[in-house]
Amino acid sequence: MKKACVILAEGFEEVEAITPIDYLRRAGVEVTVLGVGGTSIRGSHDIRVEAEAALDEGSAAKAWDCVVVPGGGVGARNIAASREAVALIRAQAAAGGLVAAICAAPAVVLHGGCNLLQGRRFTGYPGTEAQVTGATFVPDRVVIDGNLVTARGAGCAGEFARSVVSILVGKEAAADLASKVLLA
Repeated sequence: MKKACVILAEGFEEVEAITPIDYLRRAGVEVTVLGVGGTSIRGSHDIRVEAEAALDEGSAAKAWDCVVVPGGGVGARNIAASREAVALIRAQAAAGGLVAAICAAPAVVLHGGCNLLQGRRFTGYPGTEAQVTGATFVPDRVVIDGNLVTARGAGCAGEFARSVVSILVGKEAAADLASKVLLA
């Protein structure tokens, strides 16, 4: 069974976190929600989510098939400021594992916090591309470049999650999931 983790920090964008958690679990992926600074994490729209575990130094040593980083301006900044989160994301990328980030997270976390976008294609929330140098912004809803998946924002969360499912579990599983949830 494939394993993924989703990193949550105070101020995360709820749709961008819950949709991948839900869709990945529907596709048979074992998903662990990791909280920066604890397990009770408040989203940007005051929805509190209970993570299964607090993100800690040992999280980077675990074998993940995918690390998902939701956006939300405050949430992305809090993830980028977390030594443990940055270590986990960098370790995942260095091992060639899948890293998926949406909204502000590609610019703020993958570029600003982890320096992973150099020479890569990416997308993100409109305007955040101005924070990124040395990478190519593509205004598509979802952009896949090797082991990086990036997406624009909350309205793209379903497509984002479907893309991650397609890479982890296969195109047939992604198509089946899209059909079941009526994703266009």
